[in-house]
Amino acid sequence: MPGTFRNPILPGFHPDPSICRVGEDYYLVNSTFEYFPGLPIYHSRDLVHWRPLGHVLDRPSQLPLDGVYASGGLYAPTIRYHKGTFYVINTLVGGTLQSGNFIVKAADPAGSWSEPYWLENAPGIDPSLFFDDDGRAWYVGNREAANGRYVGHNQIWLQELDLGAMRLIGEPCVLWEGAARDATWAEGPHLYKVNGQYYLMIAEGGTGHDHAVTVARSAGITGPYEGNRRNPILSHRNLGLDHPIVGTGHADLVETQSGEWWMVLLAMRPYGGYFYNLGRETFLVPVRWEDGWPVVAAGRGRVESVERTPNLPEHRWPSLPVCDHFETRTLAQEWNFLRTPRDDFWSLSARPGHLRLRLRPERLTDKANPSFVGRRQQHMRFTVRAALEFTPRKDSECAGLVLLQNNEIHIRFVISGGAATTVRLVKRSAGDSVVPLLPVPAGTDMVLAELPIESRRFFFKVEAEGQALSFYIATEPEAWQPVAEGVDGHFLSTPCAGGFVGTYIGMYASSNGQPSTNTADFDWFEYVGLDEK
Repeated sequence: MPGTFRNPILPGFHPDPSICRVGEDYYLVNSTFEYFPGLPIYHSRDLVHWRPLGHVLDRPSQLPLDGVYASGGLYAPTIRYHKGTFYVINTLVGGTLQSGNFIVKAADPAGSWSEPYWLENAPGIDPSLFFDDDGRAWYVGNREAANGRYVGHNQIWLQELDLGAMRLIGEPCVLWEGAARDATWAEGPHLYKVNGQYYLMIAEGGTGHDHAVTVARSAGITGPYEGNRRNPILSHRNLGLDHPIVGTGHADLVETQSGEWWMVLLAMRPYGGYFYNLGRETFLVPVRWEDGWPVVAAGRGRVESVERTPNLPEHRWPSLPVCDHFETRTLAQEWNFLRTPRDDFWSLSARPGHLRLRLRPERLTDKANPSFVGRRQQHMRFTVRAALEFTPRKDSECAGLVLLQNNEIHIRFVISGGAATTVRLVKRSAGDSVVPLLPVPAGTDMVLAELPIESRRFFFKVEAEGQALSFYIATEPEAWQPVAEGVDGHFLSTPCAGGFVGTYIGMYASSNGQPSTNTADFDWFEYVGLDEK
C-alpha cells in the first residue's frame, strides 16, 4: 500500500526548483538571490526525503554578489545530466562586477563545480538546457518581446549550444509567448521529449498569486508549438486568498525509474492572513499523461498538503541536529552569508567550539557583506535559542540575533554599547502597505524595547507562534526575562516587504560604520521547528 508524505518537501525559502534523475538518484537545486554560497543542491532516492549535498557556487570566484540589491543575484537555475557530466545553468541579476547567464559543470554534484562559463548574446533570465537524442545541446530561456506591447510581455526563445566552446551557435528562434491572451511573465521554461514529441513547459502570470504552469508541444524542436487547450495545467489562483497553498508555478518534471512522472514546483503557505514569511517553498505533485498531454494531480488538479508517496523504495537520511555547537572545521550547510564574503569575518578556529564574528563597519542595512551568518526560517512555529559572549567597547558596537527579510526589512535583537550595556530590539520596516516586488522600499528603524543588562555571557530566545514573535534574554541558563512579547511579524512577509526571498534568522555583529577590533563569540545556536507533523 502506498504511504503519504507532507508538502512541502523543502520547507522555507526554496524557490524555483529544478530536478534531474541519474539512475536511482535525484538531484534538485533552488534559487538563492543575494545569499552566499549559492544554489543549494539536494539529493534524494525517493523524491520525498532530501539531504543537502552542498552548494553549486561556494567560492567567491564563482559568485560575484558584491553590491547586489535585495532580491537581485541568482535567479532560477536548471540542473541537467548528460554523458557523465552535471550541468547547472543560471542567471546573475544586478551584479556590479558581472551579470548575465552562465553555465557550471561537475562530474560529481557533491564535488567541486567549475568556474562559470559566461554566455554572450544570451539576454533574459531563467535559462534551461535540453540535450536531444542526436547529441545536440540547446539553450532555452525567456526575454522581453522585441516589440513588447505591455509590461511583462515576454517570449520563450531557443538557440543551439556548443558544449565544447560553451557558446551559442546558429540563429535564435522564438518558441512561444504563453497560453493566456496577453500572457504576462512567460518564464521558467523547460523542454522535454516524450514519445517523439517536444514539450515546452513554462510559468506565466507572475510569481505571486496568479502564478500558473502551462505547456505546449511540437513535432520539431524549433516549433511551431501548439498550446494545450486545457492550459493552465496547474494554478491555484482560482482557489481564493485563504487557500492553504497559493502561487503554484515554476515547475520541472522528472520520470522515475518505475515509469511514474512527478512535478516539483514552488508555492507559498500564507499564515496569519495573506502573509508568507517562509517565502516560496518546494512542493511535489504527481503527473500522468493523457491524450499526449501531462495532467497534474489527476482527479483533483491541485497541490495538497498530504500526498501519496511515489512508487519508490522509501529512503530516509539521518536527521540533522537542531543545535549547532560549532565544533566542526567548516560551517554546516544550512548557514549562509549575505553577498560574497571577501574577508575572513568569521572563524570556527579562533576559539574552538565557538563561531567568532568580527565586528566590522558594514551594517545589515547596507548593500554589503555584513558580519551575518544565517539560516532559513522553515516553520510557522519555532523556537530559536543562542548563547553569546560579547562585551561592547563603543557606543557603535552591537551583536546578537536577526530576523531578516532584506536589508531594509528586518528585526535586530542585539546587545549594544553606550553609557550602559543594553539589550535592544529594533524593527526596521517600510510600513504596512503592499509594495511592488522590486525595488525593495527604504525602511526606517523603530526601537521596540531597550533594557539595561550587565554580563559578558548572554542567552537569547525567540519564539514564533504564527505571526506573533516574542523575544527573551537571560544572563543565566533558562532564567528568561521578556524583552517584547507578541510582536507582529507579518511585515517580514514578501507581500509587505517586496522581493523574492523568505525570512532568515541568524547571528550578527557590527561596529556600525566605525572601525573596531572587537569580536563576538557564539557558543551555540539552536533552531527547533514546532509545526505539527
